[in-house]
Amino acid sequence: MKQLELKIPPLLLVIIFATLMWLFHSFFQIILFSENIAITLFSLFVISGLVIVITGALAFKKVQTTVNPTKPEATSSLVKTGIYTITRNPMYLGMASCLMGWGLYLGNPNSIIFIIGFILYINRFQIKPEEKMLTKMFDQEFIDYCASVRRWI
Repeated sequence: MKQLELKIPPLLLVIIFATLMWLFHSFFQIILFSENIAITLFSLFVISGLVIVITGALAFKKVQTTVNPTKPEATSSLVKTGIYTITRNPMYLGMASCLMGWGLYLGNPNSIIFIIGFILYINRFQIKPEEKMLTKMFDQEFIDYCASVRRWI
């Protein structure tokens, strides 16, 4: 399974998982909420998710380090300020929030399976290889950072 590490861009994964959620919903329609509630929940989760993603990306841009998740070796600095004092992976957290909003909009409780699948995939094939690379690059500084800030929240 090592061949999947750092190969699929996380944004593409969001699209894949969102599509799977929609397909599952199309075959097994379960509606939990009225349309107004679904739209409100969708908006809250997607807007907050996008704000989290953008905040994380802007912090990377500010210190002129790469935001390319498939090339962690191109990282030039360790970002430990702003949103990175709350979560080590705000961009992935924001993506998961967007998927949660989509699942709530669909109103299908089975959507949680796909959100969990996204989180498990990102943990195994994206975050762990990134962290391994960052440990090699930043040694004790990254180890200390990991000890003080949670991976998700």
